[in-house]
Amino acid sequence: MTLKPRLLPPNARLTASSFRQLPQNRQKKFLNDLTPLETLTLHYDWQFWARANQIEPQGSWTHWIILAGRGFGKTRTGAEWVRMLVECGRAERIALVAPTVSDARRTMVEGESGILAVSPPWNRPKFEPSKSQLVWPSGATATLFSAGEPDRLRGPQHDAAWCDEICAWRGAELAFDNLMFGLRLGDNPRTCVTTTPRPIPLLKNLLGAENAHITTGTTYDNLANLAPTFADEIIKKYEGTRIGRQELNAELLEDVPGALWSRGQLDRCRVLDAPDMPRIVVAVDPPVSVGEKADECGIIVAGLSADQSAYVLRDASIQGETPLGWAERVVRLYHEVNADCVVAEVNQGGALVETLLRQIDPLIPIKSVHARRGKYLRAEPVAALYEQGRVFHQGTFPKLEDQMCNFTHDGMVGNNITKRSVNNKSPDRLDALVWAITDLLLAPRQHFRMRKL
Repeated sequence: MTLKPRLLPPNARLTASSFRQLPQNRQKKFLNDLTPLETLTLHYDWQFWARANQIEPQGSWTHWIILAGRGFGKTRTGAEWVRMLVECGRAERIALVAPTVSDARRTMVEGESGILAVSPPWNRPKFEPSKSQLVWPSGATATLFSAGEPDRLRGPQHDAAWCDEICAWRGAELAFDNLMFGLRLGDNPRTCVTTTPRPIPLLKNLLGAENAHITTGTTYDNLANLAPTFADEIIKKYEGTRIGRQELNAELLEDVPGALWSRGQLDRCRVLDAPDMPRIVVAVDPPVSVGEKADECGIIVAGLSADQSAYVLRDASIQGETPLGWAERVVRLYHEVNADCVVAEVNQGGALVETLLRQIDPLIPIKSVHARRGKYLRAEPVAALYEQGRVFHQGTFPKLEDQMCNFTHDGMVGNNITKRSVNNKSPDRLDALVWAITDLLLAPRQHFRMRKL
């Protein structure tokens, strides 16, 4: 049965999202006009409830990779995909592969969003635990497999496969290879891969395959359907951290060989609260050009504690501003944090940088620094201070930390396989960080006014 998209423009598809945008009186009228059978049908109508990134993509593909954060709805999406294949007659022999058979049963079959839960009463499969198998009224079957037992995938043939949490598979590549050798039934055998990312070889190979369609999503996409305590406790705790970016934002993060910093190292130097700071500086690495495609203006606030530890307090870097715009931002920040001075690189702008800042505040203390060595050589001593446990980050700075963990002797190296935005042109935030920490811990002291504590 197909529900008519009443109260919507002709040819418009009724979805839960578009339904919520209707006035309440029209929502009530729509629901009151439904027959009991239509109400039941609506409950199981995935086209109505699904978000756009949960619907099977169009076009020619073999692997649908759903790379999403915890709570996105990956399990529901995979279960509904299997249900759709059976109901449309597009698959009769399906493989359900999880880290273990127990995982497949508990999540993919019997879970709150598993196949049994999403199947309507008139087409619900029968689960036969002794055979690790689901059987639909049409005769279609789905068999449960453990990735930890790859040899069991050698013999069976399938015309579709749902692979769940492949990044947790033991012996992932062998299990997937055996699955692919058996995916040889039907006109167009396909796989749906649902996983939270980790930088394992199998996932990286799949993401780079020409026949793969990649769908990305985050925990925040489905936040309205998650328990309030999840947002209050879990997201607040992990947001911005490496594990949070991986498990919530579904970013594929991996350490770059030769980089001066690693993700784990930065997580270890993270603190929630910084102590009182006898000294605070605002460091600025000004851009050479102006406009939307110009380099960023790196602006970092850092302080020095009484025990001679440095704390990165704020990343206020900006891109696309005019010289007067970023200069005003620096001066405003200087007064806001009650800093001792502004540390400004003047290699490119020369006297112009100081002129701009003094045009806004004639009395602002400025320490001009010149880059006489390459970026890598300047950054090495600062990286060593991190290794010694003398530099800390108050909170998280994702864009700054991306530059730090992608900076090698050969410059910036992009490693973001999911093609999220990575600035590989110039590490301007990192440059400003280096100037700030160098001034606080490595440079000869100059006298500036003392801060009011």
